[in-house]
Parts: sequence; C-alpha cells; structure tokens
Amino acid sequence: MKESEAALLDGGRKLPVMEEFYTLQGEGYNMGKAAYFVRVGGCDVGCAWCDSKESWNARLFPPVEVEKVAERAAQTQAKTVVVTGGEPTLYPLGFFTKVLKAKGIKVMLETSGAHPLTGNWDWICLSPKKNSPPRPDIYSRAHELKVIIEKKSDLQWAEKNAQQVSENCHLFLQPEWSVSEVILPVLIDYVMQHPQWRISLQAHKYMRIP
Repeated sequence: MKESEAALLDGGRKLPVMEEFYTLQGEGYNMGKAAYFVRVGGCDVGCAWCDSKESWNARLFPPVEVEKVAERAAQTQAKTVVVTGGEPTLYPLGFFTKVLKAKGIKVMLETSGAHPLTGNWDWICLSPKKNSPPRPDIYSRAHELKVIIEKKSDLQWAEKNAQQVSENCHLFLQPEWSVSEVILPVLIDYVMQHPQWRISLQAHKYMRIP
C-alpha cells in the first residue's frame, strides 16, 4: 500500500467500503445465518471467475469511517458482521474489529489469505487462490477452508491446502457458479469418497438475495 493511500485510511479508522447490507450468509459453514456484510473494495488476486470484479479497484470507493459502519451494523438483529471483498486483508483491520467487538458484535472474515492478517476475529473463512496462494501463517487460524472448484484438477489444490489447516478446520468444496451444473456431480462423488469434505453451494443466488 502506498504511503498516500495509508494516510487516507488513518490507521484503519477508515476503509474503502464498496457496500454494506444485511442479509443471510449464502456459503460455507454459516450458510443461512443472518449477518451484516461489509464489502471492502480493492483486490490484487484477480480470479477470472470472480463474481464481484467491480470491487477490485479500491480507488472507486472513497474511505469511510468504520465507526459509522459499526453503528449501522449494531442496529441489526443478528449482531454479526462479515467482512469480505475484494480482499479485505489489504488493509489494517484491527481498529475495525475492536470497534465492532466493543458493541458486542461477532466478527467474521472472508479472505484469500494472500496478505498479513490483522484484527481479532471470531471466525475466519480461508478461500485460497492458486494465482496468489495464502501466507503460511494463516492456515492454523482458519476455522473454515472453502475451495472454489472450476475443474476436476482443482481438487488437488484443495487437498494441498487441507493438509495445512488445523484438524478442527471445516473443509468445503464449492462449485464455481458458471460451471456448477458440470462440476457439481464430480464434487458429489468426491465427497462421498472423501467424507472429511462437505459441499458449499452459493445459496444466496438460489434465494435471490445479496
């Protein structure tokens, strides 16, 4: 991060928030649970199949005060915030998690693990990407490993990452949405043969919610 960009963030008291909304978690272990989502702009991972490419350019989203974001989140019934992106770990997140926790809010993170982890998190969903692999130190902190599968060979990548997380980490294989009809039968068969894994579906797309 450039020095001028860091100054705009004021030590994490501001973040380039793209959008924030109250909805249900659509993927992984916490699927179906209500949460306030905070999508942070900016990503240097650049997955070809990303369904939020509009979030990549952080300059499109002027930094906002995270205390105000926390105030809005605290007004919801769930008292849970999911910080996603983009890639949120591009930014210092310690102040944001501190403010949220002071309001009694449970804080969850969705990350590729490609950058240093900051902040105090109740739940970390690690979704590793081949073109920008996770830092070694994040594996032991992940509560959930969610690997996007586009083709059968991606299962080797999934197993490579599964070998590095803790034994208590929940393992998920998620079909890439655009090829889900083709790859889902492959994943169903794979999980039946390797029951340590579970399948994650993008349920929010079926429910037609954000």
